[in-house]
This record gives sequence, structure tokens and C-alpha cells, in this order.
Amino acid sequence: MAKSRRLAKLGAYLRPHWVEATLGIFALLSVNGLGVYIPWLIRGCVDKLSTQFSWNQLLHYVVIIILLSSAMWLIRMASRIWLFGVGRQVEFDLKQRIFEHLLKLEPAYFATNTAGDLISRATSDVENIRRLVGFAVLSLANTFFAYTLTLPVMLAISADLTLYSLAVYPFMFLLVHLFSDRLRKQQATVQERLSDISELIQEDISGIALIKIYAQEENERQAFAKKNQQLLKANLQLAKSRNVLFPLIGGLANISSLIIIWLGTTRISGGTLAVGDFLALLLYVERLVFPTALLGFTITTYQRGEVSIDRLESIFSVTPKIQDAADAVHLPLAEVKGKITAKNFSFTYPEMATPALDNVNFTIAPGETVAIVGAIGSGKSTLANALPRLLDIAPGQLFLDGVDITNIVLADLRSAIAYVPQDSFLFSTTIKNNIRYGDPVREQESVESVARMAQIHAEITNFPQQYETIVGERGITLSGGQRQRTALARAMLVDAPVLILDDALSSVDNQTATKILKNLSSGTNRKTVIFITHQLSAAAAADRILVMDKGKIVQAGNHIELVQQEGLYRTLWSQHQVEELLH
Repeated sequence: MAKSRRLAKLGAYLRPHWVEATLGIFALLSVNGLGVYIPWLIRGCVDKLSTQFSWNQLLHYVVIIILLSSAMWLIRMASRIWLFGVGRQVEFDLKQRIFEHLLKLEPAYFATNTAGDLISRATSDVENIRRLVGFAVLSLANTFFAYTLTLPVMLAISADLTLYSLAVYPFMFLLVHLFSDRLRKQQATVQERLSDISELIQEDISGIALIKIYAQEENERQAFAKKNQQLLKANLQLAKSRNVLFPLIGGLANISSLIIIWLGTTRISGGTLAVGDFLALLLYVERLVFPTALLGFTITTYQRGEVSIDRLESIFSVTPKIQDAADAVHLPLAEVKGKITAKNFSFTYPEMATPALDNVNFTIAPGETVAIVGAIGSGKSTLANALPRLLDIAPGQLFLDGVDITNIVLADLRSAIAYVPQDSFLFSTTIKNNIRYGDPVREQESVESVARMAQIHAEITNFPQQYETIVGERGITLSGGQRQRTALARAMLVDAPVLILDDALSSVDNQTATKILKNLSSGTNRKTVIFITHQLSAAAAADRILVMDKGKIVQAGNHIELVQQEGLYRTLWSQHQVEELLH
């Protein structure tokens, strides 16, 4: 990203808070105006008192200087409150914007961008930008005003002394220029190494049980030590560059004060420079030393901010592939019947050469329970992910009640389809809140009703806190079967016309799975149920079974019909019976 584009992005971050930023900049201008006036006042005081000393006159000047210094201090505080407040506001805006943008992106984005890296960008990089729009803007504005207001006054007092004292400044700016690219690259490396560390920590905490099962603590410790060493090396390289640059800048800035003292005292002795002028010049040079010495820190903050702007904009630049079409139509939930149709549906993952689904055709009637079986990798989960548009599919292939799902408003489509994936993710909250996640205000009675249908109510009531039991991160305190049935109850509570179970009962015994399936397919308000499973005894209870192999539907019919046919289903059923006998 070009520097001009970064500045444009920085301006865009600041634009909503231009009033506070303007007040802060104006306050800095006022501070620097007073900072120039006070030495000028001291100059007049010294010159006047050197010719005719008066205690009253001295007291008069002291009171004025104290009042002006107090005002200067108050205005400086106000400028910091305004500008640092803008930094905090920008930080809030960016975090909110990142989170909202990530919610719009499809699951495939998170398969290629790790949680650790995204968390690092949403925390560390946002923090860097906060410092940029707070500290760096304040420091740069202060330096600009200090020079533009101070230099004309110094030149008016003594042009040649001013030029002599500032003779070292071109060397200072040359140093800054020489180091700027190196600092930016080194800062980028630090941010990348920090992301690597965050990614490893997040992954290891999530998989801590697996690490212990396979006794891999030492290997993980070594992996962390390696990444930590890389971060240390990157930080040391950056620190080395900073520790060379900053003292040089500070030293050169202080040389200007020495030049004023050396040449100024010589001229006072020769009678060509008044004492008041000398003191004023010395104070003005001292005023320039601090913002100039601070320039190094400001540059580092700016370099960090530039790197972080690039890293954040790489997230914002990603356009959601799955979003509402321009002519998307609403499909009111009350009008959804639940008929699902696939017409020559094909889908190929970007990283795969062969299609995951190849010309799939079927029609599922409203209220029908259809089981989908087949070997691993046959395309079952791809089909399940395609129906609620978790995958970016082409139009004209999948239909809900005769309407192309790519032309239905996403919110309407997903409210019509309840989906329980293979990974039964639960939030770190109570069982009740997990079940009513799709409808947070639903009453306890409804929560218990769906829990009974999911065959989990009896087990929940055995917990000491019952429905108020905290399940822990990702539901770690529950067994696999309990997590799956809790996730199923959550899907059933939203009462969507279509329910998709993607191997969502794999940790539940066959008898319980069959009971659950009968609960779903009975009653007057039947749902359209798509039951993807390897449990053939449960699948046998479905109205119809679709058999998939290598992305195609190779057989279709009910259990009795398929068992009587030669084909994949009979083979799978025979294997199932053998496994049942062995158990």
C-alpha cells in the first residue's frame, strides 16, 4: 500500500472524530503560541531590569509568567485529553468494524486465516493505530507548531545565531530518512512474529487435552521456544536500530544548545548581543530540543501504525463472497413449506481438482425425512454446507420451495434452515443459554421441551445446577454425545421448517439416535429433515435414503427397497450388521 493510501486511510479513521481532533490541534497551537510568548516576555523583563531594577516590576513579570505557564499547562492537558481520546475512539471503531466485518465472511476465510493471527490484528495492530492517531499525531503537530512559530522569532532576534544553531538539523533529518525503511520492515517482522506466537498459544490451548494424551508437552514447549526466539530476535533487531538512531537524534539536538551558549556568551562579552536576547534564544533552542529528540519515538510509532494499517486493511479489503444478491427476494418464514430441490448441482473446492459434488439431482418433499449415507469423502457434508449457503455455490442449482437459494435474502434462508454440523460447538455459558442461542428470550418450558425431544433432558436434570450448568469452553465439560444432543436441541428450538443433521448424532448410540429421528419426523408440524449419518440403523427409519459415492447419488429409496437391490447400500448394510454382531 502506497504511503499516500495509508495517509488516506488514517484520515478516514479520524474523520468521524474531526471535532475533537480539531480542538486538540488548536489547543496545541495555543500551547506553542504561549511557549513562544513566554521567552519573549522573559527577554523584555531581563533587558528592562538590567537597566533599572525594581522589585515591583520583577513581581509583575513573575505573576504574568506564572499565570501564562498555568494556562499553558491547562491547555496542554486539554489537548492531550482530546487527541488521546480520539485515539481511543478510533480504537473502539476499528475493533467494532473488524468484528462486524469478520461476521460477514464465509467459513472458508477462517480455514485459511488462523484465529491467532486475526486476534493479533484485532488487538496488537489496533493498539498501534491508536498510538498513531493519539501520540504520533500529537507529537507531529506539536513539532510542526514548535518550528513554525519559534523559528521566525529566533530569526528576528539573531538570524546568524539561529542558522548556526540549526546547522545540525539537516543531518538529523538525513538520519531519520536513512533509518525509516529499515524501521518499518523490522516493525513488520515483529508484528508477524507476534502473530505466530498468538496463533500457537491459541491452538495449543484449544488442543491441550490432545497434547497431554500424546505426551507432547516437550515438543510444544520447543515449538513455542523457537517462535519466541524468533520474536526476541526481531525485537532485538528493532531495538538495536532504535538505540542507534534515537541517541544520535538527541545528541545532535543538544549540540544546537551548545552552539548558542558558545557563540552567545562570546557576543555578550563583545557587547553585540543583549543578555535578554541570549536567554530568549537559549530558551527557544531548548523548546526545539524536546520535540526534535521525540521525533525518533514518533517515527517508530508512525512506522508501527503504517504496518498495522496494512495488516488491518488486508482484512477489510476481503469482500464477502457469500452475500445477498442485488435482486434477492424475501421468503417469509411462515410461508416456507420445506421443499428442497437440486438440479445438476456440482461444486468443486478451489484447492481441489475433482468435484466434491457432480451433477446431483433430487427432490425432498415438505415434511419428508431423508437420510444421506455414503463413505467418507462422498460429498455429504458439502451438500449440507451448501444448503444454508455456507459455501459459495453457483446459481440455478439448489432451490427452496422452488426459489433459487442464491436469490433468497441470506437472513431469510438461514432462518428457514436449522443446521447441526459435525462439530457440536457450544459456547462457554449455561446449558440453557446454549440451547436458546437462536432465541435468547425463550422461556424455560420451551427449552426443556426441545431437550426432551433431543433425549438430553434427563441427563441435564442430573447435573447439580441443571440447566444453569456452565459447560466450559467449547462444551468441554460435557461428553461428545451430550454436546451433540445439546446442539440438536438448540437447532430444534428455533423451529425452522428445514433441519439438517450432518453426522450430528455420531456420538449417540443407535437406539437413542433412532428415538430422536422418530421425534423429529412425527407430529402434525413435521419438519423437512436431512439426516447425514453413518448409523445405518437410524437411517433405516427415514422415509427415504440417498446413497452417495464420489460426489454422485448412486441409489435412492427406502431401506427395504435398497436392501433388496444390488449396490453400495446393501454392502454398507452388511458391514453394519457384522459390526453389530461383533459388538
